[in-house]
Amino acid sequence: MLPEINWRNCLCSILLSATLAQSVELSKHVQALFDESMTIQDALYDPSVSYLRYFYYPLAAGPHETRSTVWYSVGLLQRNQDSDVEEAIKILRNVIGDQERNVSVQWYGDYTVYPEQPTVGSPAYPPVIYNSWDPNWRGFIGTALIIIYEEFRNLLPQDVQDLVLESLYNSTIGDSYRVGGVDGDNLYPAYSNAWLMRTVVSSWTGRKLNDANMTAAGDADAEAFVGLFDRNQTLSEFNGPTYAGVSLYALTIAAKYLQSTNSTIGQHAVRAIQQIWDYESKLWNPRMRNIAGPWDRSYGYDMNNYVAIMSIWLWTLIGKEGVWKSSSPIWTMAHADDLEIAPVIAVLSEFHKKLISSSTISRLETFDGEHTYSGQAYAPPADFEPRNITTWLSPALTIGTQSFNQSVVGGFSKDSSSFSPSVVQWIRSDQSIGYFNLYPTETALKAEVAPYALDLTYPLGNVSSTFTFAVAPNPLGKKRDITAMGDLDGINIEVGGTVDPVPAISFCGLVGGDCDPIHGFEFWNITFSMPENSSETPLIHLRISLD
Repeated sequence: MLPEINWRNCLCSILLSATLAQSVELSKHVQALFDESMTIQDALYDPSVSYLRYFYYPLAAGPHETRSTVWYSVGLLQRNQDSDVEEAIKILRNVIGDQERNVSVQWYGDYTVYPEQPTVGSPAYPPVIYNSWDPNWRGFIGTALIIIYEEFRNLLPQDVQDLVLESLYNSTIGDSYRVGGVDGDNLYPAYSNAWLMRTVVSSWTGRKLNDANMTAAGDADAEAFVGLFDRNQTLSEFNGPTYAGVSLYALTIAAKYLQSTNSTIGQHAVRAIQQIWDYESKLWNPRMRNIAGPWDRSYGYDMNNYVAIMSIWLWTLIGKEGVWKSSSPIWTMAHADDLEIAPVIAVLSEFHKKLISSSTISRLETFDGEHTYSGQAYAPPADFEPRNITTWLSPALTIGTQSFNQSVVGGFSKDSSSFSPSVVQWIRSDQSIGYFNLYPTETALKAEVAPYALDLTYPLGNVSSTFTFAVAPNPLGKKRDITAMGDLDGINIEVGGTVDPVPAISFCGLVGGDCDPIHGFEFWNITFSMPENSSETPLIHLRISLD
């Protein structure tokens, strides 16, 4: 049984000391981001049901979408023109009204993925985590509700303010059901972005409602995060162009709304944000408009051609022209639906920017010369030991990799399509970005990086091991077919080691080839195998030069 909460008394005590603003002042860069995102979402909005239509993913006809609709409501309240507030209120009533109320199910307090979906747990619609229901929706929507309450609650009628707090209470209780390794859930402290969202929502809600259990749970989660983060001053979910952005989002909420309290995450959020930007700025190549690899989780191979949440943060700091050189509209990029989070980031961005040093901003704006980044990251239970990361960056070529020893193939997320442990990127003849990325097939890798050189060894490998690389198709007007390593545009790669230096080559395309694209990116599959009957340890030497 849930305890009885006197929402009216809670609200009154909170409102007595509140100072509210109707909108957040936005800089020129941020206003441009906000306006571009809202223009797209205005076109997607269906006022007849008060939900955003699903973007292009998952290519379904008809459904609307829940999470992005809540993000849009933040934008409506920030803009506050014409009927914006009325539409935001309708959205909040709809989404909260559809929140799961059955305390006995694993997805209690969660929100629908899309409102038309059948009832989760019904005979025709069994509960499948990260499919028919997504536990991270509690974190994404819960954090957005905190922003709404902190920034815009004076625009909401009293009953909707009540609903927001009640929804956060139920969501926090439901999120407490999550235990890594139980019932198919993977929420460990190393799952940085999701863990931080739960930490922040529990910490904020517990303090707002004077719930000691929630407050204690949030502080315990924060201590687990800080203990892991402080081992190496890196996120366990290292250098993900999408999910590092989510972690920064959660930490910014903690810094803005919890720093003045005794909240553990509030006390550590500012310096964590600064330390994350310190290493991300050293990995960012402004000339290539890419965060150099390796990437623990990535939804693409070139940030010029997909929307990463780190790109949205970068837009707020250095402007759109510093992030995307492509003249193509953003909605034509892969993973373009992530632009829907932009209104939420915009509202936080002016506060966020004040936390970042001028030297960090300078590195984001201008390439500061050839350099090497070295660090570590640790993500138990997948990692048996910390991963050693080395990335060499030059103006037109970056080589980044990590050594690891893990319990599973595909990193912490067990996803070889998003785990990119070795990444080579370069500027090609048409100024586009080429990529040559290792597709993980082994649980252990020993990697060494030097200028223009990459050595990869499988210490647990054998004669059946292969080094498989996802390689960018050449630019339009260059060689259409890649039949040998010498066909790659803009780069020369000499191959040595214990592998057969002649690779098998196939194509993974939108409408043909031997396999499908990964996250919307076509690629050539270049695979090096061991010689028949070899007893040597699998090793590949790559010596790289630019044309």
